[in-house]
Amino acid sequence: MKKVVKFGGSSLASAEQFKKVGDIIREDQGRRYVVPSAPGKRFSKDIKVTDMLYDCYETAVEGKEISDKLEKIQERYQEIIDGLDLKFSLKDDFELIEENFRNGAGRDYAASRGEFLNGKVMAAYLGIPFIDAAEVVRFDDDGTFNDAVTNELISERLSDLDRAVIPGFYGAKEDGTVVTFSRGGSDISGSLVALAVHADLYENWTDVSGFLIADPRIVRNSKSIEIITYKELRELSYMGASVLHEDAIFPVRKAGIPINIRNTNAPQDKGTLIVESTCRQSKYTITGIAGTDGFAAITIEKAMMNSEIGFCRKVLQVFEDNGVSIEHMPSGIDTMTIFVRKDAFEEKEQKILSDINRAVNPDHIELESDLALIAIVGRGMKSTRGTAGRIFSALAHAHINVKMIDQGSSELNIIVGVRHEDFKSAIRALYEIFVVTQL
Repeated sequence: MKKVVKFGGSSLASAEQFKKVGDIIREDQGRRYVVPSAPGKRFSKDIKVTDMLYDCYETAVEGKEISDKLEKIQERYQEIIDGLDLKFSLKDDFELIEENFRNGAGRDYAASRGEFLNGKVMAAYLGIPFIDAAEVVRFDDDGTFNDAVTNELISERLSDLDRAVIPGFYGAKEDGTVVTFSRGGSDISGSLVALAVHADLYENWTDVSGFLIADPRIVRNSKSIEIITYKELRELSYMGASVLHEDAIFPVRKAGIPINIRNTNAPQDKGTLIVESTCRQSKYTITGIAGTDGFAAITIEKAMMNSEIGFCRKVLQVFEDNGVSIEHMPSGIDTMTIFVRKDAFEEKEQKILSDINRAVNPDHIELESDLALIAIVGRGMKSTRGTAGRIFSALAHAHINVKMIDQGSSELNIIVGVRHEDFKSAIRALYEIFVVTQL
């Protein structure tokens, strides 16, 4: 098999972690292309190298001396190099970085150096070629990522290389100006390399053994998900479940390349396999539960609303004109409720309410804030009767009132709305009935 392996910052924070990564790569000859992140935290109160670089660059922009700050960053890398017993130096690279910082090379350039330098260390440690991502990951002049040119450049560059290290998180415009993806963008880089080399598998190594059925901060000892489809992952990610950068899904999904989320500190765990489709049934009716709070609901009442042509359109137009995105819209004969992000709505609350009054002349408008939405997701729900009933039963047993329920036509997910104070209790109740007791 041909595999692309991406390692997160926590997996490469120290020489000890580097050795674990080296063992993982050498254990499987199929792991041929390596995409490293910048060194992360070594302990809870440590500082990520990327944050150190940002701070150093901002100091340079202010015209202040940066030698001490740059030296501390260099010490982080030297600690790794010494711990790996490498006869290798980043002295010239740091001299160039210092010069570019003083000349105002840009925040993206500053942030990218964490991955760039770690990539060089990784290549030296593994004894394989290093490829600067600035040479093969292309952004247009306006900063928009160019996937077609990138795929062509990576494919051409790696066509004669059986193994290579390509740092994640950044690329460059044609003139060489460095541009970064959003934070967590190394996931995207790994996906792009996997697409370009026609990999059989994209392994994404981090500090957790794949996706968990529920947030471990809410449900202790939550069980892991063995296999999940891209559609299920999209639904859970939308509701806050985050292990993988969302944009990393699309390049490999298009090519039908599975993603395997693995744990650097527990390589024996199989992790979670993300696939386009599968005939393998979930162990449980559901695949996962995820939720997020901070929503508000605007309920609009008007007699004979259902017979007034264009009513919904007019209401939705108000939100669009005010730049507020709608999350869900359950409705009845004479009522419709709009769920929106509370922080976005509050800024324009009175303007939106007055616009709704002018647009549709409602009988009454009711506002409710501090709501949470929870998604119960699973391909197994489609073939299982009574899933909604079990949801209501679990929440009723926990004395939780359901403010909204919404099920998509695909039967892949059911979303329920509850009060903020019931958010965690609701997730625990749902996990209990679908996973622990499996009623």
